[in-house]
Amino acid sequence: MRREGLALVISAPSGAGKTTLVARLRAEFPDFGYSVSCTTRQSRRGEVDGSDYIFLSREEFERLRALDHFAEWAEVHGNLYGTPLAPVKRMLKEGRDVIFDIDVQGAQQLKLTLPAAVFVFILPPDIPRLEQRLRQRGLDDEAAIEHRLTNARVEMAKSGWYDALVVNDELEAAYDALRAVYLAGTLVPARNPGLVENILGESPWPG
Repeated sequence: MRREGLALVISAPSGAGKTTLVARLRAEFPDFGYSVSCTTRQSRRGEVDGSDYIFLSREEFERLRALDHFAEWAEVHGNLYGTPLAPVKRMLKEGRDVIFDIDVQGAQQLKLTLPAAVFVFILPPDIPRLEQRLRQRGLDDEAAIEHRLTNARVEMAKSGWYDALVVNDELEAAYDALRAVYLAGTLVPARNPGLVENILGESPWPG
């Protein structure tokens, strides 16, 4: 049997640098499958429909949700987000590793539907620097920033069940930690069926 695909689930509060870290991981490991989420929020400058997100109307999202189209879904900052289930199952079955870039609510649902996944939470170094990053982005007004900071405190308080916590203080160190968590996850015995038997000469192992 080939190695089973690994689902790597990454969450973080807004402004913690998750998008940058995920992009670096995908660049180093281009064979990664990527779970493109559906969302009802408006696209931002530079985002590509079908690549960054699948942008849907609220009506279409709710129709698909009723058909059990999503592995997980959540409402965040007034917008709906969801992960299509069928392509994820297909990639994992094919032995491809898949990255999930989702919020805490979605990750909690995936803990039930994909219990063998590896869950990583990206933390900011502290709240003042998180606020600074949010302001420097220039994407939100004052009310939205305060809302995101409130949500960040709630999300971080719930992060204890994740498999790994990575503090994004210095980007290179944070990336090295995330990369190490991913590689360790691919080496779990249950994800490599038949490997030991092959070494012992008891079963074939695809090279």
